[in-house]
Amino acid sequence: QVRVEESGGGSVQAGGSLRLSCAAFGYTFSRICMAWFRQVPGKEREGVAHIYTGSGGVTYADSVKGRFTISQDSAKKSLYLKMNNLKPNATATYYCAAHRPSGACYGFSHPNYDHWGPGTQVPVSS
Repeated sequence: QVRVEESGGGSVQAGGSLRLSCAAFGYTFSRICMAWFRQVPGKEREGVAHIYTGSGGVTYADSVKGRFTISQDSAKKSLYLKMNNLKPNATATYYCAAHRPSGACYGFSHPNYDHWGPGTQVPVSS
């Protein structure tokens, strides 16, 4: 069964760091686009970062550039998001998502992603 599952969320103070993990099951992890999204209640789910595992090419949302790092471990079929210097407005539920097979990443458009994890909460306190 193809699925992804996040872990590593939890409360953190502003200025702190956290690393989220995402395990992928049932995938050939070598050539796939994987992404992190986040959502707060009442707002649209927004893309944070994506990576194409074949080339290692990454893209970040402007709001997280320089502070968040997306990475992968193909041997473990895992995706990571290291978040530094967290701000209270980063408080959200963070989701891991796998892009439909395409040979590349095509942005953060939700229909491009066909498998989503249940999400992990990251509350950032001031």
